[in-house]
Amino acid sequence: MTRMISAIGLAMLAMAFAPRPALASGTAPWCAVINTGFDVYWDCQYRSSDECYPHILAGNRGFCNPNPAYVGPAEPPRKRAARHRRVRHD
Repeated sequence: MTRMISAIGLAMLAMAFAPRPALASGTAPWCAVINTGFDVYWDCQYRSSDECYPHILAGNRGFCNPNPAYVGPAEPPRKRAARHRRVRHD
């Protein structure tokens, strides 16, 4: 019984400290990609690269990258110019 509890505890401990994949949320077009030494963290909350760079220069180890999961706003449909038919007056 003690071995089973120890094995379960060890498995839970291993899962708690296992590396997790970095995910980029689709909230903003630019991400600060930060390397913490153990993990890579994508902080995707910046509207432009100019807004992202001060965060990286503030001492965080990383770089700015376009958000691969960002889906921009839908493009409005283009309005076509009305085509007028020529009317012949005989």
